[in-house]
Amino acid sequence: MNERKHILVTVGFVLSVSLFTSVLSAMLVSYYDSWHQFELLNAVCENVLEQEPKVRETIAAALKEYTGGNNGAKVSGGVLSSLGYRISDFSGSSYLQMVLLGGIGFLAAVVLFSVTFLYRNKKEALRIQVLAEYLEQVNTGKAVILSVCGEDDFSKLEDEIYKTVTFLYQTKDEAVQAKKDFAENLSNIAHQIKTPITAISLAVQMLKRDVCNPQLERVEKQVLRLTHLEEALLILSRMDAGTIQFQKNEIDIYTLLVLAADNLQELFTGFGVSLEIPKLGEMKAIADLDWTMEAVMNLMKNCMEHSRGKRLHCSYAQNPLYTEILIWDEGEGFAKEDLPHLFERFYRGKSAGEGGIGIGLALSKEIIERQNGTIGARNRPNGGALFEIRIYSH
Repeated sequence: MNERKHILVTVGFVLSVSLFTSVLSAMLVSYYDSWHQFELLNAVCENVLEQEPKVRETIAAALKEYTGGNNGAKVSGGVLSSLGYRISDFSGSSYLQMVLLGGIGFLAAVVLFSVTFLYRNKKEALRIQVLAEYLEQVNTGKAVILSVCGEDDFSKLEDEIYKTVTFLYQTKDEAVQAKKDFAENLSNIAHQIKTPITAISLAVQMLKRDVCNPQLERVEKQVLRLTHLEEALLILSRMDAGTIQFQKNEIDIYTLLVLAADNLQELFTGFGVSLEIPKLGEMKAIADLDWTMEAVMNLMKNCMEHSRGKRLHCSYAQNPLYTEILIWDEGEGFAKEDLPHLFERFYRGKSAGEGGIGIGLALSKEIIERQNGTIGARNRPNGGALFEIRIYSH
């Protein structure tokens, strides 16, 4: 079908050009024929006048009778021109008919060319629209097999797009499978670590009953650190595998911050840190309460570890685009070289606590971003580290 349309477009262009050329050629031939007749008659009249000068009035009367009295602008030299005649005076109605037919033919050629051109442009626009819609479907993950629309100027582009999309899908499937394999391996490693950690922890508890050795406390701290690592690895593996389902509900921001602070109250007391959460009115966001609270707790713990004996602050605001949560401390802030890497897994900055494993901030980032949000960190102008969470409405 498209091949037939392509042929029709080509035929339309050829016909329009041929019609225009034919009309122009016919007009030129007609003009040349009239000019040739005019010159021939002019030559005859000149020869007659050379031999019989007295018949000039007779020739003028005959010409006037033949042309019906038409004598217009002069065209060229010679007897006829001196008498006020032009080429069209001897063409009769055929000259006017030729001009009229020429005009009609020219208009027909223009109309045919315009229709063909518009048809071709419309056809190209439809093909471009089909390819654009297909790419939009690819971007939204709803693309189907690209239907072949026949051979035309866009066929090669269509083939290349299909090859590229197919390759991208294959690459995506391989990447997803690799991610699943990695998550499964990470989960297996975490489970394998759990058994020896439990055995070591029990052994340390039994030794502490019989032996008073300060080294046992160090071992116990390391066992606790390994336990936290094992728990974090399990959570990360579940996130990477996509098995964690976030419950999208309306949560109150003030309630979220208060619950997170209550769960860390013992740690706050141990570090001598106080937390300020102002009541700024009812503000809600669509998120999973438990997981979002986990993310907020990790940020609060990070601030707490770097501001012993000082105060932590929370604030929140809302606009039509997003809900914003700010958490900051009165400590020294982040080291400049640490800022680009704060949310990387297992990254521990220069001022990281002794028991840290570099998972908390990375976990918070995963939780927030999987709920249509963003998280960032920066130093405040007056000193202290600041975390910023934005949960978008759409």
